Amino acid sequence: MSIFEDGPVTAEVLDRAGASLAAESARFTARGWMPGTAGNLSVTVGRDPLRLAVTASGLDKGELTPADIVVVDADGVGVLGEGGSEQRPSAEAGLHARIAAVTGAGAVIHVHALAAVTAGHHWPEGVVLRDLEMLKGIGHSAHGETVTIPVIANGQDMTVLGDAFEALYVRPASGENDVPALIVADHGIYAWGRDLRQARWHLELTEALLQIVLSRR
Repeated sequence: MSIFEDGPVTAEVLDRAGASLAAESARFTARGWMPGTAGNLSVTVGRDPLRLAVTASGLDKGELTPADIVVVDADGVGVLGEGGSEQRPSAEAGLHARIAAVTGAGAVIHVHALAAVTAGHHWPEGVVLRDLEMLKGIGHSAHGETVTIPVIANGQDMTVLGDAFEALYVRPASGENDVPALIVADHGIYAWGRDLRQARWHLELTEALLQIVLSRR
């Protein structure tokens, strides 16, 4: 559950969500993962109905303010009258919403990290990881367990991408963890978690794991 889901979607909640999204966007811009206006982040601010606060489209992600968010519904469509700005949400907001709906994520991060794009090119059927210590950071065993980061083909229709993601997503059994990342081939990576901090950790650890397997090719 996101820390922003505990009550009504108030102006204060959206301001805190916007500040958190702006700070994380600046972090990833500094790492070179959100060049120019590329990439987008979201936090879940409501479940019934599903509502996400998503970074606005067409803005430099290193210069966002708390006001540069849009509230979207389960289809990634901007919802007027529920707070946030009236700017355009990212065109990829629909995939954020699908991931949040399917996984229960409280936050989703989408960036254009090099290792993820490269790995998706080399292993379009999925990137297999095994016997690597940092797998523990994404909720899996460092030894004896095979973890596959799913890869889907790129496209501009978020419903198609969402369907492709859901077809590959493995719902975890009780007490187990999912694989909290998705590579979109020739595009970038999505990572998620219960909140922005955990989503960031999952992203950073997955990118580091992908760097390792690429170096072994």
